[in-house]
Amino acid sequence: MEKKNEVIKKIARFIAPYKVTNGKTFKMSDVDPGDTHDLGSEGKAEAKELLAQGTQYLSELQDILYAQDRWGVLLIFQAMDAAGKDSTIKHVMSGVNPQGCQVYSFKRPSSEELDHDYMWRYVRCFPERGRIGIFNRSYYEEVLVVRIHEEILKAQHMPEEVMHKKIFEERLEDMAAFEKYMSRNGFVILKFFLHVSRKEQKKRFLARLDRPDKNWKFEAADITERRHWTSYMHAYEAAIKATATNDSPWFVVPADNKWFTRLVVSAAVVQALAELDLKYPTVDAAKKKVLAESRLLLESERATRR
Repeated sequence: MEKKNEVIKKIARFIAPYKVTNGKTFKMSDVDPGDTHDLGSEGKAEAKELLAQGTQYLSELQDILYAQDRWGVLLIFQAMDAAGKDSTIKHVMSGVNPQGCQVYSFKRPSSEELDHDYMWRYVRCFPERGRIGIFNRSYYEEVLVVRIHEEILKAQHMPEEVMHKKIFEERLEDMAAFEKYMSRNGFVILKFFLHVSRKEQKKRFLARLDRPDKNWKFEAADITERRHWTSYMHAYEAAIKATATNDSPWFVVPADNKWFTRLVVSAAVVQALAELDLKYPTVDAAKKKVLAESRLLLESERATRR
């Protein structure tokens, strides 16, 4: 336990510079996408070791979370294309029992979903107590891509009366209120924006074009979205400013170096679970009696077979 606490303290130093709990003071320019917290290329080995330890502790904490069945945890991942969401989720959650984890990736809404409020399809995918839910993109798309592309908003079957100039500000207010409500009901929400630079995104797009095994990941629409880069950065900044709180913080994670991105995300999740002070359910006297009787039955069965 002492060693675990020391490791958690050690990785905690990678969280603070990127954790946003007071959105009012946040600026996107505050975080350099290429930052590695002074680790540099020489620190990759240390980061790899810390990530492995974080993965192990996350596995242990998730087992207790599932057994206790009191808290629920939601991890939200948002990013520009090629920022590394999929690989980060894969590496950070590699040690988690699939039985206690749920992953959802939200695509274009169906006709049924369009006939409900925009939050409906996201709320119904929230994790149960005892589980870790992962949203690969989330309801924040409703104030990001929908803000950039007005035609998406027009397709949402809403009355014209509610489609006014402040609709996105109102949506952000609703999201912040919803997250506060979930927090009050025992759900921890951690939001990650993987902040990749435009230069690094271009490099990764070219790599997808050059490698046949990566061609499937490339879409022509990715190039179109690059043209809206500045608008997206403004939209992300507005979302973080409006919804970053102590209960539901944002982590603006440098994403130009995937090894560092994974370390920061792992550290944030491990720290959040460790702070819940999770414990396995206690066994009362009646349960202990049943356990003792079961032991006697099993031991007598073994003696009889001999």
